[in-house]
Amino acid sequence: MDINHTILETNGKPAFVVLPYDEYLRLTEGEKPSGRIPADGTTPHEVMRLCVKNDWSMIRAWREHLGLTQTEMARRLDIRQPSYAAMEAPDAKPKKATRERIAAAMGISLEQLGF
Repeated sequence: MDINHTILETNGKPAFVVLPYDEYLRLTEGEKPSGRIPADGTTPHEVMRLCVKNDWSMIRAWREHLGLTQTEMARRLDIRQPSYAAMEAPDAKPKKATRERIAAAMGISLEQLGF
């Protein structure tokens, strides 16, 4: 994904990122209103509906709810897309450390991820 941004440094180290406001909104709120993450730590009904209706894992339901692609998640986790795809399969059993990384990459808690 191409992001038009500027990195500002302090003492030769990255300190801030400046990006267009539309891009900021997309990254923080998602492109769809349903892509928002509840501040109270609950799991939205829409995520549960996606999980049950489609027989998806909670990982996939959250990713779809947030409007993220498998490629974007893999990039956030610094892994290859096929490796990420295996983690969100309905029968996958990722380790706790992996689930924590996935939750952090989505901006949600481990509890919201359903584990």
